[in-house]
Amino acid sequence: MESKVSEGGLNVTLTIRLLMHGKEVGSIIGKKGETVKKMREESGARINISEGNCPERIVTITGPTDAIFKAFAMIAYKFEEDIINSMSNSTATSKPPVTLRLVVPASQCGSLIGKGGSKIKEIRESTGAQVQVAGDMLPNSTERAVTISGTPDAIIQCVKQICVVMLESPPKGATIPYRPKPASAPVIFAGGQVRADPLGASTANLSLLLQHQPLPAYSIQGQYAIPHPDVSSHLSLSITLLFLTLSSPAC
Repeated sequence: MESKVSEGGLNVTLTIRLLMHGKEVGSIIGKKGETVKKMREESGARINISEGNCPERIVTITGPTDAIFKAFAMIAYKFEEDIINSMSNSTATSKPPVTLRLVVPASQCGSLIGKGGSKIKEIRESTGAQVQVAGDMLPNSTERAVTISGTPDAIIQCVKQICVVMLESPPKGATIPYRPKPASAPVIFAGGQVRADPLGASTANLSLLLQHQPLPAYSIQGQYAIPHPDVSSHLSLSITLLFLTLSSPAC
């Protein structure tokens, strides 16, 4: 979460990142993008959704505090509406809580938990929301997921208190942001055949196969996360082996 306090400290601009599943993102976007457009217009916040064919997406909300809280309220009430609609076709009698997942730099999580868990306990008791801070960092990042569950009103109050803590305790050092991995998929050949290995592939499938190379590890340099230098050699080796396989005569 980034923060910028304007002159006089009267207006605080925040950037908050949310981690959502594909179905949740679809609900936020709406038909032809109408829902997210309405949220942007009515809240005054900038709402950006990460690209890519990923099971998880990052939703970034930026703006003055009032705009941020309005955007969160609209998202929370939209999720509650989705829950109510899903219950109309089920036998469930109790309504599950609305759940949102914030992505927070690990260096700020200590302040959010507090000494002996005192701060997070205070937030739970004063807002009525359930708050859980993940013990492990998200893959290839220095961020953790903070899960908030409850009624929309409880979630809004909880987010306000978390924002205060984050502003009072800025992140320390460089932060490597979490970037969800693309969904892995099998290679589909002509005729609709699905194969897990490249041995029978034609040269036309070379680009498809290279798209499914494992994602590289990242290392930190200054303020940026950069691909590990061994990536290029691994990729060259993969291309060489594939070329030799494709070039060898059939037995």
